[in-house]
Amino acid sequence: MSFLQLSGIGLKFGEREILKNVTLNLRKQSRAALAGANGCGKTTLMKIAAGLSDADSGDRTVQKNCRIVYLPQSGIVHKGTNLREEADKAFGEGYRLYEEMEKIAERLKTVTDEKSQAPLLERYQEIADFLNDSKWYYRNTQIEQVLAGLGFSQSDFTKPVEEFSGGWQMRIALAKALLQNPDILLLDEPTNYLDIEARTWLEEFLLNFSGGFLLVSHDRYFLDTCVNEVYELFNAELHRYAGNFSAYEKIRKSEMEGIVARYELQQEKIRKTEEFIRRFRYNAAKAAQVQERIKQLEKTELIEIPEALKKIRFAFPPAPHSGRIVLNLEKIGKTYTGVRKNGETFAHTVLQNIDLTVEKGERIVVTGCNGAGKTTLLRILAQEDAAYDGNLALGANVSIGYFSQDNAETLKGDFSVIDMLEAEAPTALVPKLRDMLAAFLFRGDDIYKSVNVLSGGEKSRLALLRLLLRPVNLLILDEPTNHLDIHSKDALLHALESFGGTVVFISHDRSFTQSLATRILELDGGRYSLYPGPYDYYMEQRAKRNLFMQDENVHTQEPAPKIDFSSKGALQHTVFEQAAGGIENVGSLSAALAAPAVPLSYEEQKKLQAARRKLEKEEKRLMDEITQKEERKAEFEAELAKPEIYSDVQKSRAVQNHIEKLSSELDVLNSEWEKALHKLETFLNR
Repeated sequence: MSFLQLSGIGLKFGEREILKNVTLNLRKQSRAALAGANGCGKTTLMKIAAGLSDADSGDRTVQKNCRIVYLPQSGIVHKGTNLREEADKAFGEGYRLYEEMEKIAERLKTVTDEKSQAPLLERYQEIADFLNDSKWYYRNTQIEQVLAGLGFSQSDFTKPVEEFSGGWQMRIALAKALLQNPDILLLDEPTNYLDIEARTWLEEFLLNFSGGFLLVSHDRYFLDTCVNEVYELFNAELHRYAGNFSAYEKIRKSEMEGIVARYELQQEKIRKTEEFIRRFRYNAAKAAQVQERIKQLEKTELIEIPEALKKIRFAFPPAPHSGRIVLNLEKIGKTYTGVRKNGETFAHTVLQNIDLTVEKGERIVVTGCNGAGKTTLLRILAQEDAAYDGNLALGANVSIGYFSQDNAETLKGDFSVIDMLEAEAPTALVPKLRDMLAAFLFRGDDIYKSVNVLSGGEKSRLALLRLLLRPVNLLILDEPTNHLDIHSKDALLHALESFGGTVVFISHDRSFTQSLATRILELDGGRYSLYPGPYDYYMEQRAKRNLFMQDENVHTQEPAPKIDFSSKGALQHTVFEQAAGGIENVGSLSAALAAPAVPLSYEEQKKLQAARRKLEKEEKRLMDEITQKEERKAEFEAELAKPEIYSDVQKSRAVQNHIEKLSSELDVLNSEWEKALHKLETFLNR
């Protein structure tokens, strides 16, 4: 049964048809993505589904009591509260209903006849059921979990919302959308402002979400993980494809093989014609032929195919030759100092004692949570920041190309996009500029836009393209995939994979990183770790490391040692030392697991047995405590169902407080039990 249904939806902007006879069915179990080229009308369709915009024709039907929440791409700003208070606004409907329930309880004290009591008791129970089902009584726990999952720290909870930047404002908006726990979520590019850690958390949230959702995203890995159906908006029509995003692309490609072949032949012919026109435009002897070809182009009826099927390929200028060693870092550190409002001085260390050698041809991704120092490190490598500790040496003949989101701010001028690039590009690349611009989402008349009127996202894409036209052999890229759609990312990825130089980059797109990175540099609270690629190997090793770091006996020494997982044989600890709580190097697990089996001595066997008993005892203790608290919670819930309790405001509130307290304690205990069980299973299966 559909909770939200659009039937026969039609919409025009002037002469352009945006939506034609569109039908969309969303159920409470829907896990759907909305795909289509930039500007095809995805956001417009989402707003119509949300009830925020009207269509020219068609019907929108919503099941009774179905709650729909829509999150736009950008533009939400919060004011007047701190972070926790703002997040609590997501429960506004619950507060209103709770107030209504209290008023009903007061009325029940004065109403004595059963006939008058019946509708009041029915409404009271209806509200109580809603509040219980929506977990309204556990809102504080939910707020903390969601905010933490999206990257906010405990110290952020009391911070005024005005102090958060635009990207963090959208995280607040996303948190509020998720906390409302609606029947249908409509999310327009929710991953735009999320790092990989927050995206991974959001994936888990959506996989366990009890409602349905329709989302737009340019992250292929995120889509493949979260959705099981794809709606494609193409030529104003909407079509549904079962399966994840990769399955949709495969099916769509198979459907249109013939059309794609004709499209590619037509594009090749157009390229050759345009190249002829450019070469001989000012040649009097060729004027007639040029005019003839211009007319041919104007009469050409263009074949259209989905953006997913367009093969846009380009290559960078050849990288100048450099030495084998490109960068050498010795004890690189960075500390920020300042003065607090109360006059106290403070120092914050983001990088500490980093030793790293980067060799020619490597593609290193720098990863870590927000604030870990990723951008700071890239600025140091690019020689944009000279205020650091340690030594940085460039290799022989190394030339740097650096991209950051700040590059866009420097772009100004009345000239057009194409004029700017034609003036700067190497001569050999000029004929390929239109393809390259198309790969960066400048299509059709977009290439004639004045630089001054470009949006922030357009300027960012143009700044990246300008950099990639320069002949350099070391690319330092800070989030180059921002403002690119999936197919533009594919084109950039293909170009970087074939690039003859070295790449150091930051990206929050897991699919892009998985395909590109040959080594991973993780930053974490001033410490750093090195892992060999691919990225999924790093994620596996990080999960193992975090599991053992949670043990109460693990103590981090300062300054923290370098952990180089890419150097085999450097780690010496054994599994029984880790299980017993003697971890000194969090990388030792992978080395121990990879080491050849060695017969254990009697003392070693005793240590293993003691470690196992300790893990088993802890798992049993937690399970017994969970059982006791669940039984106690069930008793309170049974109490709450009694008329003499739920009709008395004070008694009801007291019981609900007990239930909420027990639920919070159970959340913590269940989390601890899962960790303990995972440790035990890992130990037994080692």
